[in-house]
Amino acid sequence: MTELTQIILYTLFAGACIPIGGLLGYFEKIRPQWLENELRHGIIAFGGGILVAAVALVLVPEGKHYVDHDFWSVGLFLFGGIFFFLMERYLGTKRQEKPQFTAMLLDYLPESLALGGAFAIGAASAPLLALFIGLQNLPEGFNAYRELINKPNASKKRILGFMGGLALLGPIIAIIGWHYLSHNTLLLGAVMLFASGGILYLIFQDIAPQSKMQRHWAPPLGAILGFCFGMLGQAFWN
Repeated sequence: MTELTQIILYTLFAGACIPIGGLLGYFEKIRPQWLENELRHGIIAFGGGILVAAVALVLVPEGKHYVDHDFWSVGLFLFGGIFFFLMERYLGTKRQEKPQFTAMLLDYLPESLALGGAFAIGAASAPLLALFIGLQNLPEGFNAYRELINKPNASKKRILGFMGGLALLGPIIAIIGWHYLSHNTLLLGAVMLFASGGILYLIFQDIAPQSKMQRHWAPPLGAILGFCFGMLGQAFWN
């Protein structure tokens, strides 16, 4: 199997989890209402745990390794957080506040770019990063669908069709990363740190607040479970 084929297959797997999560949101209907709310908040927290694991176990360590400069590593991480903040503020001024959808879109694209670059340089963490992206896309797709379907004039088919198109965009972004980052590990590290800062901002701005419920313990445990999945993934690939 060629390297390019591997990139396409891994990114298709990661991207396919978006519409699969959306389909779960399409068919899922649980009663009583309290159980449905508990499940939704638990899934949001689980996705947040996976994102924290991706940042803490892969993106930041690998990014710092490739940049190989503490000051620039911190600066790139900070720049990512500020950029995602400004992007979200811009969307807010356009009255397009969709926290779960925005988080899914903003972290999926730079991660796909980093994934292509990681495969290009033969990084051992590349399959692990693909696994993390897929695991987080599943609950994000679920929650983004449930968020979008509640908007006025929402179309189920249109939402799922858009998610399918977004899944196909991942391999294209990854191939761009594979082509342009294969001989530039500094730029690859910069992309990883930039994405890390942005993802961490989204976790604390949008994902963590939505996962909290009064007098309920399943959502925080969902975040712990998500991070545990990340630790197991790292142990499996190392």
